[in-house]
Amino acid sequence: MKCDILAIGAHPDDVELGCGGTIAKLISEGKKIGIIDLTQGELGTRGTIETRAQEASDAAKILGISARENLKLKDGFLNNSEEYQLKIAEMIRKYRPEIVFANAIDDRHPDHAKAAKLISDACFISGLRKVETYNDKGDLQEVWRPKHIFHYIQWKNVEPDFVVDISGFLDKKIESCLAYKTQFYDPSSTEPVTPITTKDFLESLTYRAQDLGRLSGVEFAEGFTTEKLIAIKNFDGIVCN
Repeated sequence: MKCDILAIGAHPDDVELGCGGTIAKLISEGKKIGIIDLTQGELGTRGTIETRAQEASDAAKILGISARENLKLKDGFLNNSEEYQLKIAEMIRKYRPEIVFANAIDDRHPDHAKAAKLISDACFISGLRKVETYNDKGDLQEVWRPKHIFHYIQWKNVEPDFVVDISGFLDKKIESCLAYKTQFYDPSSTEPVTPITTKDFLESLTYRAQDLGRLSGVEFAEGFTTEKLIAIKNFDGIVCN
């Protein structure tokens, strides 16, 4: 199944937190979007592999994702190896996206920046004809290289190269994030407190989107960075602040 966009995250919930509003908006416009989680988030302070898997499935249903897979790479120990690049390249060749959303290029969790580079390199080798990968049936896959890689913003306030207007879709983003019941603010929980389980972090999803919206002249926005210069065909759709 071909997807217009493949959103890839080091951990289940990375994609929802980083670009859930953008995904919800694009799906409402008829785009097919898939999510690839690189790890099962098994080193997370809260939750288990099983609960994270169920939460990821619930979040995908909320957003209306066309496909979601988990590569079960090693949480906390992502590395830019040939093995990991090839596993991601298999997904790129399977879903043949025009655009890939990837982890932040710089962030608090070391897996995020590592994943950003790993995903970028995998997108490149996926377009090399002499790199062979195979599908689940053992058939040789055709080469495919996405046209663009855009990195969503996570914990750190990385300055975006552009923002997407998600006005009208912030509630859907937050709903998809709250599907991860074990991971975020729950006053009744007896599990250890982490930086992302605080009420302040949950509220930051709104005030960050508001601030990016304020700067760009819309109600709410999500920011992205890009690895290469992008061109626009015309000025239709650009919001003037």
